[in-house]
Amino acid sequence: MKKIKVSIQDENTLVLLEDASKGDIVDLGSIHETDIDKTTITNVVNSIKRDKFNEELRKETERVERENELKLKLKEQEFLDRAKQDINEKEKQIALLQSELKNIVEKTESSIKLKAIEEQQKIEKEHQEIIRQKDTEITNIKHEKELSEEKLKEQLKSSETALVSLKEMRTKMSTKMLWESLEIHCENEFNRIRAFAFPNAQFWKDNTVSGTGSKGDYIYREYDEDGNEILSIMFEMKNEDDTTATKKKNKDFFKELDKDRHEKVCEYAVLVSLLEKDNEYYDDIVTVHEYDSMYAIRPQHFITIIGFLRQANIKSQHLRHEIHVLKNQNIDVTNFEANMNAFKDAFSRNYELASSQFSKAIEEIDKTIDHLNKVKENLLKSDNNLRLANNKATDLTIKRLTANSPSVAKAFEDGEKNY
Repeated sequence: MKKIKVSIQDENTLVLLEDASKGDIVDLGSIHETDIDKTTITNVVNSIKRDKFNEELRKETERVERENELKLKLKEQEFLDRAKQDINEKEKQIALLQSELKNIVEKTESSIKLKAIEEQQKIEKEHQEIIRQKDTEITNIKHEKELSEEKLKEQLKSSETALVSLKEMRTKMSTKMLWESLEIHCENEFNRIRAFAFPNAQFWKDNTVSGTGSKGDYIYREYDEDGNEILSIMFEMKNEDDTTATKKKNKDFFKELDKDRHEKVCEYAVLVSLLEKDNEYYDDIVTVHEYDSMYAIRPQHFITIIGFLRQANIKSQHLRHEIHVLKNQNIDVTNFEANMNAFKDAFSRNYELASSQFSKAIEEIDKTIDHLNKVKENLLKSDNNLRLANNKATDLTIKRLTANSPSVAKAFEDGEKNY
């Protein structure tokens, strides 16, 4: 290896002054001062410096780009991890809300069904009890009615038996009534059985003249053990001698008897008559349809009519009491049904409110799900934006960095010039 002498041809060219081989050293000291062009040397040095600066700038730019790319990737990964974590958390919350909602729906439906079944069973049980009570009451009433009908049949049978001998007795009784007044006969018949048949009854001569100047013959009143009147009858007694020129009829006395009944406040009116002896129509107990609660009888039916009206009135009062009880029960049933309908209406309103609130809760959950879906969508959009940012970072150059920054671009240019 030897030193080779050279001379400077120009700023870009050195000329070998002797032969050289690989590994020989250029001897700059062999260059004469007169051969050195300082301008050329300066240009060479500047060229070398500029190349070095450019190389260092390139390396620095690559380093910055690598660091920025790494940071962006780290940020991107961190953001994605955090986004995935948030999405997972929101999905867990959504699953939990859906599970809770399902439980609430199942519990609500179960509670509503159970309540409805209980109320239905309660209503059916109460209706069955009411029906059972009514069936029992109807059975009792039917039984009492049958007993009453049997008693009535017995009384009618007795009356029929009495009617058989009526014609035979008529002449005898008519003769007797001529000598004994009809009023005394009836009074004696009543007093004969009063002690054991009518212990709480009164039968007296009506001596009180009304405001219209009228009065009946006898008044019958009977009371229960509490002092309540259970039967009242206005009696009119009519007899007639066969030698009487003007014959009266029973109907001639109905109007006056009805007026007496009302004025003396009696429930029934009874004409005990021997008039129209040949008219067999009056041999039975006759209901006078032209007037309310009026009967016409022969004397032999005097006790029978009292017993008949007494039994009918007691039964009537009992039936009125039963009807009153049943009406009250019907009112109770009506009130019960009204209460039941009120409960159904209230239950329906509460159910509608609960259903409305349930629907609102579903809407709120749907809104929450929509909101979470929007958050997810935004996160996905952020991921796309990060990808675009990464692409832009990858394409980053000094020229692009300084494109909109003239002062920075000028600094780089001055730096290049200085070198």
